[in-house]
This record gives sequence, structure tokens and C-alpha cells, in this order.
Amino acid sequence: QVQLVESGGGLAQAGGSLRLSCAASGRTFSRYVMGWFRQGPGKEREFVAAISPIGITTNYADSVKGRFTISRDNAKSTVYLQMNSLKPEDTAVYYCAASRPNYSGRYSDIAGYDYWGQGTQVTVSS
Repeated sequence: QVQLVESGGGLAQAGGSLRLSCAASGRTFSRYVMGWFRQGPGKEREFVAAISPIGITTNYADSVKGRFTISRDNAKSTVYLQMNSLKPEDTAVYYCAASRPNYSGRYSDIAGYDYWGQGTQVTVSS
């Protein structure tokens, strides 16, 4: 069982930056692919970014590529999402997610994630 707690959301102006953190409980954090997803008003939850268990491989949605950076610190059981050059369309609730252990599927596949945080609101004003 993995419990995830996000932090770092808030209000930013367009062009600004925010850094999200997600702290995980459990002893085997390094076995999980970690992902960030978001759900905007009236929209379905969508993939944002993911990182492999030991941080070698990352994957991004086209809409955030070059602006967002995902990273992880396995010693702290924490994954981060650095968001730069924010746009109003980035406004959403952002969710941290952990895959099932030793997951080998597509990182962008929402069905591959078994554990979810409660979400943190990010609002970008124009």
C-alpha cells in the first residue's frame, strides 16, 4: 500500500513558476513508476509527466514538454514537478500517482497507476 500527499499548488501568473511535491509512504518507493496527472474544469484527467523507478527515464505530455520537469528523490520517497512558463490552460487539480510495483506498460496510461494522492489546485491567471 502506498499513500501519496501532494503539496506546492497555488496561484501563479502566466509565465510564472510553481513546484509541486509528492511525498510517498512505504518502504519500496523505488519500485514504482511515478506520474503526475491533471484535471481541468469540465475535463477528463490527463497525463502530464512520469518518471521511471530510479529516475533514468522521463515522459511528458506534448502540452508541457520543455516547460515542466519531473524528478524524484528516492531517499526521501518524494517526486517533484517543476512547472515553468505557466499558462492559463495549465489551471487544474494536479494529482500524483504511483504505478503498480515493477510496472512495464506505457507511462502515460492512467490504468497503470494504482495509487493516487488527493490532488493540489494550480491556478494560473492571465
